[in-house]
Amino acid sequence: MLGTDFRTGSPNWLDLGSPDTGAAAAFYREVFGWDFVSAGPEAGGYGFFQQGGRTVAALGPLTEEDGDSAWTVYFQSPDIRATADAVMRAGGQVRVAPMDVMGEGWLAQFTDPQGARFACWQPGKTAGLEVASAENSLVWVELHVPDPEAALRFYGGVFGWRSAEMEAPGMTYRVLSLAEGDQQQTSFGGVAPQGEGAGGASTIPSRWVPYFHVADADAVVAKVEGAGGAVLMPAANVPDVGRIAWAADPAGAVFAVLRPDPRM
Repeated sequence: MLGTDFRTGSPNWLDLGSPDTGAAAAFYREVFGWDFVSAGPEAGGYGFFQQGGRTVAALGPLTEEDGDSAWTVYFQSPDIRATADAVMRAGGQVRVAPMDVMGEGWLAQFTDPQGARFACWQPGKTAGLEVASAENSLVWVELHVPDPEAALRFYGGVFGWRSAEMEAPGMTYRVLSLAEGDQQQTSFGGVAPQGEGAGGASTIPSRWVPYFHVADADAVVAKVEGAGGAVLMPAANVPDVGRIAWAADPAGAVFAVLRPDPRM
């Protein structure tokens, strides 16, 4: 599971682009109990979701014309310009070129060859998220693409990630781990064939989906509906994983929740 001892390729930041940041802050406060703290007037409306005074994610207005509301997963890069070059060599695209963020670090945003968007963060004064794998914080990230094997080659070339196959109901799931260290201990996410998840909808686009750790997936689903969101996949048990559900906030940004199997 995820931690905050970030290394190359670790998910180290997560933010939501929304057409209405006030409404988004209210929704996620209702669902997860998060507070929203502005990063200041110079940040253009960007700020931080926090619990107990520690950052679990971030929120800002949409920055791309006609962009859709979505969560963006960031991965740690020790040299973001070199990462951008590696993305392009492997057939990906650079949507936002590497840029300094007020001395806090460097960011860049990309699209992989199958259309899934992701980003990188090179730490400066800000290392990344302050909480992970605790209740109501990021615990897992999952990529849904038409060709999982091609995705493994792309991201393996960019970050050096390793993978291990795991049989899941109706599909082969690939568990991702960092380039170094114990493969199980450094696992942080997975790759699933497009159309698996969210009720098996075949029309979902290629994308990264963040999973948040919760104590009761069914209770969170009820909060999502009560706050005006949509349930894309009702809570269900996944053997040796836990109880999961997929949802979308009122603006359409997709996320998932996981109550991990206590034996894992």
